[in-house]
Amino acid sequence: MNLVVQGPEVDSNVLKTLACLTGASSIVQITPTAFRLVDAQAHGEVAAVCARAALDFAWTPKGRRLGDFGLFVTDMDSTLIDIECIDEIADLQGLKHEVAEITEAAMRGEIDFRESLTRRVSLLAGLRVEALAEVYEERLALNPGAERLLRGLKQAGIYTVLVSGGFTYFTERLKQRLGFDEAWANELEVSDGRLTGRVTGPVIDAAAKAAHLVRARETRGLRAEQTIAAGDGANDIPMLREAGFGVAFRAKPVLREVADCCLDHSGLDGILNVLD
Repeated sequence: MNLVVQGPEVDSNVLKTLACLTGASSIVQITPTAFRLVDAQAHGEVAAVCARAALDFAWTPKGRRLGDFGLFVTDMDSTLIDIECIDEIADLQGLKHEVAEITEAAMRGEIDFRESLTRRVSLLAGLRVEALAEVYEERLALNPGAERLLRGLKQAGIYTVLVSGGFTYFTERLKQRLGFDEAWANELEVSDGRLTGRVTGPVIDAAAKAAHLVRARETRGLRAEQTIAAGDGANDIPMLREAGFGVAFRAKPVLREVADCCLDHSGLDGILNVLD
């Protein structure tokens, strides 16, 4: 196995400590802030050493490369972007705190996603549809490394899918902006220029996210181990379980437990380093 270590700053002494602990045969620099420890063996102290140094780490089979994969599927809110769109929409209704509490409970897996979606969207009833543009243009930002990640995936010929329990207003714009091949999300119902407090069409919940991954995988004739999925909350668990390589980005503990790789300090482009 190889051990990939990365973070904002990687101290050479920490690398040497990890190499000693794992019996690595060599240390290879991937980028200025990412390194591969070749032929490393699992050791119980690795997680603690990396945590103290604010580093992410991931174990990877020797010889595995990005080109071995054919599909990437990612969540949007708090994964691809740095906000929960529904919380920011609710803020324009003066209800951010109330909606954010429901969002957090759903992400921790404490309440059913469909129930949380219905409750939160109902609180948006009456809001002008122009509020969506205000959130997109003034409050939404990509998480670090998102653009480099998508460029790298495209260069490797990997099919990309954005699937979200959020809303089509945002996924469609991000699809065009970043070049995703597909985008799926919930559609807010609008009447007379205002949100009705309901969604229309199929609900994109945890099961639907996983189903879109499986559909895209089977359509392209790929095996499970040729797929990558990224997310941050309980709603992403089934999707990550269907993927060959699951990435938890700044994630809740419930998702970290099922992920192959947790990125807490690196940007999304850290995925490229792990699979380089």
